[in-house]
Amino acid sequence: MPTAPSASRRLVLAGLVLAAAGAAMAAAPPPPPTARPVAMTLAAAMADTTAQIDWRILAGLDYNNNKATDTLKKLNGRSVRIPGFVVPLDDFAEEGAEFLLVPYYGACVHTPPPPPNQMVFVEMAGKKNVKLNLFDAVWMYGKLTINQTLSPYGAVGFKLEGLKVEPYSTR
Repeated sequence: MPTAPSASRRLVLAGLVLAAAGAAMAAAPPPPPTARPVAMTLAAAMADTTAQIDWRILAGLDYNNNKATDTLKKLNGRSVRIPGFVVPLDDFAEEGAEFLLVPYYGACVHTPPPPPNQMVFVEMAGKKNVKLNLFDAVWMYGKLTINQTLSPYGAVGFKLEGLKVEPYSTR
């Protein structure tokens, strides 16, 4: 039958355990900070709260029955980032504060328009004019709402209060 270790032996064992734990803690990286820096850039603040979405999510709008998927409902009223192509509402306009955003090049231009769940009416905040280049893909940032309206190119399923347009990149 084993005997209990003596008090001095227990102290030595406890010291070894504490020393090993201390060495392990010293070797481990520090935990990540929980507080954010006070000063954040606009881009960092937008990235922190902006949901990146694609056209498959917008396709979740059943425009015939005015129903949306749960995912789409959660995005209603939120800041989003979505890629697409710009379609000016005025022919040959090079700048504008209102335009359509569509998923592919050439949509709405002398072809049948995409369905409403594949068109977004963009109205730039403060009616700020932006460059409207038909040929380049863009990232569009803004507040998305499910809002069916009519445009010169057909029914549109969404409205976006535009905050920023930037050239498309895969970042």
